[in-house]
Parts: sequence; C-alpha cells; structure tokens
Amino acid sequence: MLFIMWVTVIPYVSVSAQTTVVEGTPKTEAQKKEEAWANFVRAVEDRMRNDWAWLGRYAADNEALVRDPNNAHRVVFMGNSITEGWMQKNPDFFNGNHYINRGIGGQTTPQMLVRFRQDVVNLHPSTVVILAGTNDIAENTGPSKIEDVAGNIISMTELAQTHGIRVILCSVLPALSFPWHPGIEPAPSIIALNKLLKDYAEQNGLDYVDYYSSLVDVDSGLKKAFSEDGVHPNLAGYQVMEPLVQAAIQHTVNAKKK
Repeated sequence: MLFIMWVTVIPYVSVSAQTTVVEGTPKTEAQKKEEAWANFVRAVEDRMRNDWAWLGRYAADNEALVRDPNNAHRVVFMGNSITEGWMQKNPDFFNGNHYINRGIGGQTTPQMLVRFRQDVVNLHPSTVVILAGTNDIAENTGPSKIEDVAGNIISMTELAQTHGIRVILCSVLPALSFPWHPGIEPAPSIIALNKLLKDYAEQNGLDYVDYYSSLVDVDSGLKKAFSEDGVHPNLAGYQVMEPLVQAAIQHTVNAKKK
C-alpha cells in the first residue's frame, strides 16, 4: 500500500508483454498482481492527464472545512507521501490536535504549488507546515534544479504570508536511494536543499523544523530504526518528528499572541 503511495514515475506497460489468460482459467497470484499493477498504471496515467496536481483529492473535505467557522487555530500540513503516511501511521496525532493533513503521495513542489491555494489558503488556517522536496530530487515529474525546488517552496511561503498565514518550513528527510527510481543518489541534493531552506527561514524569521538531524545515520541515510524502506518513516520515525513540529507550532502560536 505504501509503495502505491510513492509511485508517480510510471514505466511503459506493453499490452503484448502481459500474460494471456484463458477465459475460465483461475488466475495465478502473479497474474493477479500483474493485472492490479496494470490497472494502477492506467489510473495514475489518467489522473496525470486530467488532474495533474490532483485538485480533486481533497476537494470534498475542503468544502466541508470552509463551512466550519472554527478555524482560528487551524494548522494545515502540506506535503507528499511522508505527510500523507503520517496520518495513516498515527491518526491520533492529527485528530487529537485538530491538524489537517494535505499530503499526497508522489507529489513534487510544482504540483503542491498548484494546489496550495485550494488545499491551504482557502481553508484560512493560522499556520501551514510545509514538508516538500523529496520527490523533486527523485525526479518524479522530471529533473529539477535544487534552486527551483527551493523557489517553489518559497512561493508557497509567500502565498501563505500574503493571506496572513504563518509558515513553518521543514527539512527534507535523509535518504540514500529511492526504491522507485534506482540510480539516483539523493543525499548531497537533500543536504543542499535543506541548507537553502534553513538559510531562507533564518533570513525571514520563519520557524524551521530540522527533522533531518534527528533521523540521519552516519552514511547520510534514514536510520533503519525509523524506516522500513529508507525513505518513509515508520511509527517510531514519526514519533521523533512529532515533538519537533509541535514545538514549532507552539512557537508560532505564542508569537501571534504577542
């Protein structure tokens, strides 16, 4: 299930390469998996053509929230599968604190920027927590310069600030490789992007949550105790992240009271 969340780089699937199944013959497990994968590929390709930023993902949820007047201390988490998976691994963290999760697996920063108004600004939160950049480095929507990735995150920040929303920027989590895109060595790019984000936060008086330092191992990867795949945190990993981001949220709340 987690694997399905990550993948947006879809390999070409040849119909002729698929196994032929004689009608009436029970399908093997391998054939069932092949069919499920082919269906998944078609669904993703269709969405990428018709709703590239997946504006429809949270449309109904957003509509309900817009009608809810209790938004004075609303906090939105914007991100990719690391944010989306957080809700799945520890829903109590979001539900218990009335945090709103707007993570979408596989997304890059340009996709998030397109949906930022709908999934963040229009909800009128007091604060947005932005965790993004992993999939840009993984080239999910094509190669990107690190400066452009940072630029997209800065654009989200500026859009939020224009509407009176306080911004918390987060470091990209460590990773040594991406299972869905072999051959990429992300560690140096992650370090470079985090430096750009931290410097920007310091220069502009923003809170910066350094998940990276608490999760990284000696090889610049994600500690095995905190992940099964080297990219996405497990529950233990999220439990390390939670007090870090909550401290930043509390700081923004206190700063707003002054």
